[in-house]
Amino acid sequence: MPTASPAKTDAAIETRVFWLRYRNEMVAILVVALLAALGYVGFHIYTEHRETGAGELLAGAKTVLDYQQVIARYPNTAASEDAYLLLADAQRREGKFAEANTTLQSLLSKHPQSELAPTARLAMAGNLDAMGKTDEALGIYQQIASAYPKSYAAPLALISRAQLLKTKNRGDEARQVCETIMTQFRESFWARDAMQLLMSIKPSAAPTPPVNAGQQAPPLLARPPEHRPFPKPSSPASTPH
Repeated sequence: MPTASPAKTDAAIETRVFWLRYRNEMVAILVVALLAALGYVGFHIYTEHRETGAGELLAGAKTVLDYQQVIARYPNTAASEDAYLLLADAQRREGKFAEANTTLQSLLSKHPQSELAPTARLAMAGNLDAMGKTDEALGIYQQIASAYPKSYAAPLALISRAQLLKTKNRGDEARQVCETIMTQFRESFWARDAMQLLMSIKPSAAPTPPVNAGQQAPPLLARPPEHRPFPKPSSPASTPH
């Protein structure tokens, strides 16, 4: 009758001894792992439920109060970020540009890494322009182009900046921005728009250099010399008779 080898018997005994010695610790580890898995699943279900509820509430939102309700009830959801933008747009359409920018700043403060951040900044610049704060708008457009160089917002910010510079009769700066767009985004339709805008910018008139005192004026501008009176013909000498 075959018997178990001593090596197998020793391994079985060692395994049993190890289990008896550390079973409480191993059971605790298994319980923690199980609770962690259950917690992850539960959190995922909870998050998905919140996102679904927020999306449904946002879908039916049409007024300022509706958008504010989405933000208040579901503050950390994608729907709440959308609600910020829609709320700011509703405020802008009512002419409340300062309030709209406050709403957009709240979005940027609470969700700085949001994918909607470039859009929010573009909207803020547009509101500043509408309020007559063109220098601040120009600054934000430049910040957008620098902070998001590879996004859709960069060329849009640059073309908006160029148009605003043209409106302010800063043609040389507008021309430089158009050339930047045509260089960095040459394969996009933004380059075509920049070319059209560039062609509509009037060239700056070359300033006339001042004439310094002590310098002789150019011949065509010099005062013509005064004509001297012709000498009177001398009277003929009287001839003796």
